Amino acid sequence: MSVPHHTPVAPVVPSSASSRRNLLRASGLAGLVMAGTAVTTGSAQAAPAHTGDVLHLDTVAALRALNTKPLTDGTQVIVAGYNAPGDGGTMALRWNKKSTTPHNAGTVIAPNGTPGTGRWHQLHTGTLDFRTFGHFDAETPADAALDAMINDHSVHRIEAHTDLLFTKRHLFDRSNIELDFGGHHIRTENIEKNTHDNPFGAVLSFRGTVTDTTVEHSLSAAMPDLSDLFEVGDSSKFSVGQWWAVEINALAGKYEKEIQRLVQVTGVVDASHIRVNYQIGWDLAAGRTLTWTRIEPVERAHVRNMVFEGWGEDEMTGSHPVAYEYAVRCDVSGIEAIGTFWPVVMRRWCTYYRTEQCSLTNPKSVTYGGAGYLTQQIYCLYGHVEDCHTSNARHLNDFTASAYCYVTNCHGDGDDEGPFVTHGQFEHDLVYTGNSGLMTFANSGAAWGGRAKRITVRRHACSWFVARVKITDLTLEDVLVIGKKSLAGSGMLWVNADGVQMRGCTATGPLIVSRASDLSARPNVIADSSFAFAAGAEVTQAGVTVPLTLQRTSLKGVDGAAFNGTGPLVLDQCTLTGSEDTAPVSLAHSDITVLGGELRNTGLKLNAAKDQRLRIDGTRLSGTNKDGALLARTGSGRTVDWQLTGLDSSAPEGTAHVLLTEGTNRYRATGSTFTGGRLELRPAAFSSSAGHLLHTGCVEDGTERTALPDEGARVAHTAATLRF
Repeated sequence: MSVPHHTPVAPVVPSSASSRRNLLRASGLAGLVMAGTAVTTGSAQAAPAHTGDVLHLDTVAALRALNTKPLTDGTQVIVAGYNAPGDGGTMALRWNKKSTTPHNAGTVIAPNGTPGTGRWHQLHTGTLDFRTFGHFDAETPADAALDAMINDHSVHRIEAHTDLLFTKRHLFDRSNIELDFGGHHIRTENIEKNTHDNPFGAVLSFRGTVTDTTVEHSLSAAMPDLSDLFEVGDSSKFSVGQWWAVEINALAGKYEKEIQRLVQVTGVVDASHIRVNYQIGWDLAAGRTLTWTRIEPVERAHVRNMVFEGWGEDEMTGSHPVAYEYAVRCDVSGIEAIGTFWPVVMRRWCTYYRTEQCSLTNPKSVTYGGAGYLTQQIYCLYGHVEDCHTSNARHLNDFTASAYCYVTNCHGDGDDEGPFVTHGQFEHDLVYTGNSGLMTFANSGAAWGGRAKRITVRRHACSWFVARVKITDLTLEDVLVIGKKSLAGSGMLWVNADGVQMRGCTATGPLIVSRASDLSARPNVIADSSFAFAAGAEVTQAGVTVPLTLQRTSLKGVDGAAFNGTGPLVLDQCTLTGSEDTAPVSLAHSDITVLGGELRNTGLKLNAAKDQRLRIDGTRLSGTNKDGALLARTGSGRTVDWQLTGLDSSAPEGTAHVLLTEGTNRYRATGSTFTGGRLELRPAAFSSSAGHLLHTGCVEDGTERTALPDEGARVAHTAATLRF
């Protein structure tokens, strides 16, 4: 900004209308001055004695030293700079002869000596600058200037054009304000102490007002998943447009609540029902109690563009930039944080917001509960976290009891603590796209419920992915898990078989499928994926009692791998690869179907305690294993059905294609080819009247029959079989 300036001892009054216009045009403040009382703070003022006359001073010091006694009420002045002309502190002001507003060195300036009445009030269009309060560096605390600007409700935008120092923790209930720090450094040396366990003690904390209006009502009927129609008892207590914090009574755990959200009333449906802007994520039984508290939220209070250098080492001394509670449409962008303690962006009871282009490097702690996060979001709704990054932090993104949120293109390095997590307090309908960093869901313990629902992860890369507890309807697409030496157990991909669906996923460590919940109507499907295993790995745990399908999936290093689940298992066009000197794959599943695909240097050993069925159709078996048998069973106290169709099995000398020595077996092999190796179907395995053997329409090429029972009414193995 260019402002003509000189250093008069007394006020300079332009000599003509033309010179006044030139001065105002050059200063860039013509609009403000001509607007006069329309933009001033405080009460309306009379016009100057000579309409259009504008005084000109070089500095605020000159302004404060000015003799105001001869000035007409409403006199206007342009100050060319705060400490020196052109230093960025240029502003226009109006003299209010009767004002007693306290001096704040920016929007309100008192003459020297601070007389009882008379103040200069800054004229502005709603945008203010820390330089007009005399702040040009991070040497002097800017806390008072910040308070003055935010507490002035005629201000809607605050800008910083230099580095700044803050030594206070500010709490505002202000709406419709934007703070843009212009990418400058924000320092917090010797900031006042925080209170115990208070992640909301940020430099900039915004909190809505919790009113004393509450409504409590118990549901007379069940409320289904995805309902937005709430039974409230007396709907006359609610109005369209109001905001309410709603939460449900806890289940067995202390914090085990399916609903804790800040919602807006969108309709009063009838005498006892309202509609809100939220579809619930869980079925609620009749008798559950909902408590509603009316909130006057902070709205559209945005913070942008700063480099924040944390100070202090612990929960009391550590500093962090931003916190919101009971806030709506409050966005944060462009914060580059270094060495903070509590989360860089802390949110609770927030709805409709964006956090984007923020980062955190080397926080003070990654072990203290709640510390070392980029953003933590509790009871949040409709949020979007995008284009963010962490280095050596605890969590990049944490959702607790939150729903309908997105995380996009966010990345964490030095990620051993886990950049992406949910707490397990009934989170639902979350989508992660194009991120990287360790990921774990609902892993904080039973006290919070240990549940999450309808989580989708796409194009994600990480060293560890764990969703082992009550995760319902998990969807994974193109997830890449690569282990690293610095993190024990890394490389794994562990999921809950409750509607899990995976496609295009890869893990260099094991795939583990367990089961902790039973809510989904979706099938459990893992398709077009690849996994590697260490010897003896457990693929499915015993609790997997529901059907599981693997399609077009490669399982590498299945040396003695165990499928310990008991529900139906389908391997559709899958490839299982092992080593010649290790045990085959063992299966406890009750019903096993192998369609196409290939097993190399491994085999299938059925080892359940109860009856089993194995159906193989069009599959290729080759190589050998430590047991010397490609298809076998253990134990004798159960019946096993063997249905082999179109099997193509090739084995070296001494390795059995099929080895049955005991128990009750119902064996049928048709249209199959056996090359090399041997068939050992001992009479003892078919002695029961409940068993049978049909081996027909097959080709045996160089295959030795080391044991077969005599043919009879329930045994046939010669007719229509080619042996050469």
